[in-house]
Amino acid sequence: MNTKLTLKLDEDIIEKAKLYARKKNTSLSQLVESYLNLLTQEQNALEITPLVRSLSGVASLSSAADPKAEYKKRILKKYTK
Repeated sequence: MNTKLTLKLDEDIIEKAKLYARKKNTSLSQLVESYLNLLTQEQNALEITPLVRSLSGVASLSSAADPKAEYKKRILKKYTK
């Protein structure tokens, strides 16, 4: 059920938010609703964000590789000549 909500906000913020909503092909009401929904969800601190999930598998190491040793090798290669 949708209910009307009246907010008092800075006029410049409202205009910027309307422009943002227009660029994202959504309404200002939907943006506010999505944001409030995000704020009020109980989230696990270790929850993986969609961006991080999309990056999963981009880099690969062999199962026998030691990540710390690989990192050290990359840093040494990058900063030593």
